[in-house]
Amino acid sequence: MNPMMAAKAYAAVQGGAMPVAAQPPAVGDNGFADLVKSAMTGLADQTRAAETQMTKSIQGQGNLIDVVTALSSAEASLETVMSVRDQVISAYKEIMAMPI
Repeated sequence: MNPMMAAKAYAAVQGGAMPVAAQPPAVGDNGFADLVKSAMTGLADQTRAAETQMTKSIQGQGNLIDVVTALSSAEASLETVMSVRDQVISAYKEIMAMPI
């Protein structure tokens, strides 16, 4: 399954728009490098949000539902980034196996 299709399907199930980190780069961008950079930035942001929600919950100020939602979002982002990484590694191996 294509990682972009997975991200769109996840966003559709969650009832939200596709996350910025998973959107294809706009025309004029540097392409794949910007896509990877934005995916990593989005992952870091969602991880920080999850950590913030956990801290609030520990302090008695947060809601458990918010913690679970933030953790699920961070997990989905991590799985998307890992899927893209696996596809890049697979493509690299295929290219290296091609005869010259």
